[in-house]
Amino acid sequence: MSDYVTIASHYGEHSFKAYVARPSGEPKAAVVVIQEIFGVNPGIRHKCDLLAKQGYLAVAPDLFWMLGDDIELDPDVEAQLQQAFDYFGRFNPDEGIRDIESTIKWARQETGGKKVGAVGYCLGGKLAYMTAARTDADASVGYYAVGVPDMLREAHAIANPLMLHIPTADGFVDAEAQKAMHAGLDDHPKVTLYDYEGLDHGFATQFGNRRDEAGAQLADSRTDAFFAEHLA
Repeated sequence: MSDYVTIASHYGEHSFKAYVARPSGEPKAAVVVIQEIFGVNPGIRHKCDLLAKQGYLAVAPDLFWMLGDDIELDPDVEAQLQQAFDYFGRFNPDEGIRDIESTIKWARQETGGKKVGAVGYCLGGKLAYMTAARTDADASVGYYAVGVPDMLREAHAIANPLMLHIPTADGFVDAEAQKAMHAGLDDHPKVTLYDYEGLDHGFATQFGNRRDEAGAQLADSRTDAFFAEHLA
């Protein structure tokens, strides 16, 4: 069962919409699904639906609410891809992480205090890293996270488990950035990094041309096991 809810921010007086997928029975935990630069599009909603089938309450907050209403973009359409880059340039991740924290608090209340994890992609991968460093999420996962080397100084604040999936041929996270991520995080007791040789940014998208089936299934199986260990 899925629907949309309105979540009130505990920072200021604004509120924002979120897509919610609910399991058939009592949720074993909750997962916040953090969007790419394409908004809460069909792929993000489908990821929520898959998590609900696994028994989680899954919620995807609309983090682009300040940039426009109901933004949904297709990365395989060039004009929409360019629009997404424009949104990315105007998006404030510090404000986004506050909305994610509000979503975590909402999910805890909605599940009666059960654990809450987070999983994000691209921009959402960066925000998953920030979620691990700046919130009390119980476990976080980032796929092809951008901008992490610029935030390694926050690694000391990561208190709960974090997993990052790193495609080695990522056109937006070059080899030097990947090296910096490993140098800064490999020894962290709460962080696990996985490399995916020869795969590119977006390899685990639910739909579209970017998906690599074998790579996506491998990464998702690791995420599933990670959440089963740390949330359920």
